[in-house]
Amino acid sequence: MLRYVIGRLLTAIPTLFLIITISFFLIRIAPGGPFDLERPLEAKVMENLNKIYHLDEPLWMQYVLYLKNVAVLDFGPSFYLRDFSINELFAQSLPISIQLGTSALALALVVGGFMGVMAALRQNGPGDYSIMAAATLGVTIPNFVVAPVLTLILGVWLGWLPVGGWGGGAFVNKILPVVTLALPQIAVVARLTRGSMIEALRSNHVRTARAYGLSAYLVIVVHALRGAILPVVSYLGPAAAALLTGSVVVESIFGIPGIGRYFVQGALNRDYTLVMGTVVVVACFVIVFNLVVDLLYALLDPRVRYD
Repeated sequence: MLRYVIGRLLTAIPTLFLIITISFFLIRIAPGGPFDLERPLEAKVMENLNKIYHLDEPLWMQYVLYLKNVAVLDFGPSFYLRDFSINELFAQSLPISIQLGTSALALALVVGGFMGVMAALRQNGPGDYSIMAAATLGVTIPNFVVAPVLTLILGVWLGWLPVGGWGGGAFVNKILPVVTLALPQIAVVARLTRGSMIEALRSNHVRTARAYGLSAYLVIVVHALRGAILPVVSYLGPAAAALLTGSVVVESIFGIPGIGRYFVQGALNRDYTLVMGTVVVVACFVIVFNLVVDLLYALLDPRVRYD
């Protein structure tokens, strides 16, 4: 197992290198620059800014310099928020995005898993059809539609919840963004759990457990659910990445100072270092998530070995 983990981490290095290289040159090829304003700056001011941020160097030299800085986890200064470095912005915003993502993922697993199990136990019944219809609706409606609707109903009309802001991490401020992020994932988890649970309930070892007279709880939770949860575990990697990147829209709508909101600001203002830093951080999280999912899969399924 340890050899497998080390091997995966080593293969992540060229993957990150490729992501950094492609992202670096793509953002530099895009038209516009970090100091292009509606009223152009004076030539001398522009010259000084380019010199300070090494934009007067050849592109390959900027690329090599950026690789050296990233190797020591230095993402450089922000071109737009000039009083902050990218590391300082991430130190403030990344914990907020992680809180939103983990809360939404936990909510999706609990609610979606419960819905999937209930639908499987009532296969082809009214409850099954109702749950799957709601799941289909949750998958098809995007976040940028769900967020304003929930804000209008729960925040403006009923006045139960604040319509925006982080509020220092207050629980009431987290409800709307977490629910908005979790709804599509709840739908996917419910559909995956239902399909795998139906298959598990028809397996030989579950029929044997029932024949031995075990209680319904033991048959469903201990024997059937352990095998049925494997497809959901496989989906955790993409789901975690989707929640982290999906927070770009949600954080912008609710005015939450997370990494997603800064990414939008950086893209709009051609803040090269901010966009690149976000891409690198998200790529690292995706790689780590996928590795954790593989290890969990081996723990849940004794047939899987990484020796």
